[in-house]
Amino acid sequence: MQDVQIQMLKAKEVKDFAKSHGADLVGIGSMERFEGAPMQNDPRYIYPEASSIIGLGFRIHRGLLRGIEEGTYFAGYPSMGYASINDVYAPIVLREVGNLLEDNGYEAILYQNTSVRLGCGVGKQVAPDKPKPDVFLHFRIAATICGMGEIGYSKLFLSPEFGPRQRLAFIITDAPLEPDPIFKGKICDRCMMCAKECPAGAIDETKTVKITIAGREFEWGELNEEKCSAVYQAGAPEYSPFMSEDVADVVKSVIGSSRQSRQDGNTPYAGDVWSYLRNNMPYIRNAWESYHHPACICGARGCIRACMIHLEQTGKIKNLFKNSFRKRKPWRLE
Repeated sequence: MQDVQIQMLKAKEVKDFAKSHGADLVGIGSMERFEGAPMQNDPRYIYPEASSIIGLGFRIHRGLLRGIEEGTYFAGYPSMGYASINDVYAPIVLREVGNLLEDNGYEAILYQNTSVRLGCGVGKQVAPDKPKPDVFLHFRIAATICGMGEIGYSKLFLSPEFGPRQRLAFIITDAPLEPDPIFKGKICDRCMMCAKECPAGAIDETKTVKITIAGREFEWGELNEEKCSAVYQAGAPEYSPFMSEDVADVVKSVIGSSRQSRQDGNTPYAGDVWSYLRNNMPYIRNAWESYHHPACICGARGCIRACMIHLEQTGKIKNLFKNSFRKRKPWRLE
């Protein structure tokens, strides 16, 4: 076998290269920091010999939230602030950084945001000591492991540069890169605007979830994922110009009830809410057919917009603007 000449890459080289090729944020974590993760969420099973994980962050332009704030243009955020980053821009940067690693003799496993859409944990174990395919990489935890920021009360990842305004992508590699320290700052001040402004009421203001990452405890509000996913896709009736009265009744039943009560037939609708919304709201169906992502009619009213407004007003993030985001009284339908 021919000897391969391995050139030692340095963390700074990788970071500078990633930023020069389009990443807004770059962090590097040690794979050892995943110790204690559930088997199904442990990326070390994807590549047991990997030593490093590289996190890439891509800003969501604040202007992409403007049209939803004004109630006049809803397509910009899901198309350019969601689908385009996940499926077009981030994969190009992942590939370029992956090429750098391979050209220096190291493997690069490129993990994009939409990998999870193929299904995680739905296959059969190929061996008793392996998780089911596909392993689900928890992006917010991975970004924290890469020292890129923290998980806020909303459960969204917050960076000191953009607050909640970024999408993430990762590379798992055997390149022995120096890891960044776990972020020691404090971005989220528990203002609770994310929970107060969430039209789904999906973020619990008292019940929390706690985990420990590399010796530091992180805590966020318990999230009702079904309420969040339904309203994030369709909006709440008072904040969705595209919703019929029939659909509004279904969404209100999701917001006002538990999943179990709906399955027991105690509410107007007991089926798969996501499928129902896609079939009964043309705007959502068109979004999935056009760019294979949710319509995001909610526009992340609490978890991104309210959080962003607060962090900008308090100067807790670096990417600030000449003018405030909220200029008028927020609109609301009857």
